[in-house]
Amino acid sequence: MAESESGQDKTEDPTEKRKKDSREKGEIARSKELNTLAVMLAGAGGLLVYGGALAVDLMDLMKLNFSLPREVLLDTRSMGLYLLHSGKIAILAAQPVLITLLLAAIIGPISLGGWLFAAGSLAPKFSRMNPGAGLKRMFSAKALAELLKALAKFFLILFVALTVLSSDIDDLLRIAHEPLDLAIIHSVQVVGWSALWMACGLILIAAVDVPIQLWESHKKLLMTKQEVRDEHKDQEGRPEVKQRIRQLQREMSQRKMMAAVPDADVIITNPTHYAVALKYDSEKGGAPMLLAKGSDFMALKIREIGVANDVLLLESPELARSIFYSTELEHEIPAGLYLAVAQVLAYVYQIRLYRAGKGKRPDPLKDLPIPPDLRRDA
Repeated sequence: MAESESGQDKTEDPTEKRKKDSREKGEIARSKELNTLAVMLAGAGGLLVYGGALAVDLMDLMKLNFSLPREVLLDTRSMGLYLLHSGKIAILAAQPVLITLLLAAIIGPISLGGWLFAAGSLAPKFSRMNPGAGLKRMFSAKALAELLKALAKFFLILFVALTVLSSDIDDLLRIAHEPLDLAIIHSVQVVGWSALWMACGLILIAAVDVPIQLWESHKKLLMTKQEVRDEHKDQEGRPEVKQRIRQLQREMSQRKMMAAVPDADVIITNPTHYAVALKYDSEKGGAPMLLAKGSDFMALKIREIGVANDVLLLESPELARSIFYSTELEHEIPAGLYLAVAQVLAYVYQIRLYRAGKGKRPDPLKDLPIPPDLRRDA
């Protein structure tokens, strides 16, 4: 069981964030034995498939370079041209095998862990230059395991190679009695099959190494219970940070609400505990909208701003409470309060005419029609 620096046991599976961060750092499961197996199999297969054509091209290249005309030997410029021509033939001849090896070198690593390019892993780490840390790695349990694995691989490949050579001894002796052309092609085939059998011997090593690498990678990512809790807090937000954010949001909402109070047509009060500011836009139509609402100290601030901006204040405790509890900011009032609010707006219009000297003072509003389901007790 893994243990953290704090002494706590790492018993929890890694979270998705832990896996993602590890992958971004380039810390994923990789198996060198799997990569070696892929390259060996590709090389052996390439020799078996393209080996005959490769041998013929190389023989033609040897004939070309060992049968030079007299005028070429006496012309120094021709040697350079021959060298370029020979290089072109050699590259074209080996191209299929080289492409096969290149594909194997790419497919081998990504078959375990997938494709990954982590720029952070390319950055130099001076901690790796520490001699003490280097000696510690050399004499660690992991280094011992790598040594045992290398010895096992050596003896296994040696056993497979000796077995293959002993079974091919007749073919190897027969090559000495064959014509040169056939002997070269035959030699390539023997080398290809021998390499293929030795590569198959690596399957056992890769089959053991891959699960080990996956287990070690998972073990390295294990977390303690405290690390899981801390990560959860970081993702969800620490309580004090979330509380501060909510406080700032409330303050911003209150400032926006107070800035809208001067645009209200009327402020309906409790008169002291509640205050709601309503606005009706006849051009847009619809129902009156709640611009601001508050209780106690906030209600006092709404009334102060209303008085400072000559907004009519109307005392109606039942209607103020009903609107306060039933309507959200910047939303229209519910349909059940249409008639009561319509009477209030009509009263406001009459007060404005009276103040402008164009009408008589209206009678105070009494018994506004408020549905029972929208009433709120004091």
